Amino acid sequence: MGAGDICIQSTLAAAQATEQLLAAVPGANIFTAGDNSNEAGSASQYANCVGPSWGLLKGQTRPVPGNHDYGTSGAAPYYAFYGSQAGTAGKGYYSYDLGSWHIIALNSECKNVAGGCSAGSAQELWLKADLAAHPAACTIAYWHRPTFSSGSSGGSTAYRAFWDDLYAAGAEIVIGGHDHHYERFAPQTPAGVADPAAGIRQFVVGTGGSFSTGVGSAHRNSEARKAPALGVLKLTLHPGAYDFQFVPAPGTTFTDSGSGTCH
Repeated sequence: MGAGDICIQSTLAAAQATEQLLAAVPGANIFTAGDNSNEAGSASQYANCVGPSWGLLKGQTRPVPGNHDYGTSGAAPYYAFYGSQAGTAGKGYYSYDLGSWHIIALNSECKNVAGGCSAGSAQELWLKADLAAHPAACTIAYWHRPTFSSGSSGGSTAYRAFWDDLYAAGAEIVIGGHDHHYERFAPQTPAGVADPAAGIRQFVVGTGGSFSTGVGSAHRNSEARKAPALGVLKLTLHPGAYDFQFVPAPGTTFTDSGSGTCH
């Protein structure tokens, strides 16, 4: 379970509301899709906003950083707050297994990662090697900035190398945040062509507690989208399949659900 774009001190109650959705499922594995601190990523913001909200479940959390986390040099408070659960300090990418699934956390803040995110970079070569070393039937990857989006950023082609590697390895799901709305895409190729047989399904879940940035015209292959939206994405992982559900915060009603199978 998780989301991105979580904590702003002036709207702390919203981040606490989504944290309660996580706490209601004891033992859930929690991911963050970046911008844990959606301000300047300072030590005080981690102590006074992230700490009393999603930080209450830090022991269950596997985060990735976002651009706001790097608002403080080197995202030092982010790495200090999450410690080894954020991977090697300064890199921000790592992987782990959850049941029969392989989960990959990547750092989309390319200018802050040695070598960036392009093909041949240290991070991309690590991703390719990690996929080869973990030939799981079912794979998820998550990072902050989405490749496809109907939101304010419009998505970014900067992560094409990630998509190419994940697609070649038969990955199922990519999750991002950054745009403060919820969106679900149909399975598609790295070039954004619908591919129900082998495509990767992308979710945008910038709904952890920050303000809404709205959505515009539907991006190709967008199947569901909502702004404003406050809540978390819940994935129930089975051997060879998954169920997804957007769980809304109290006082909101939008939800979305479905299922998929592994390649």
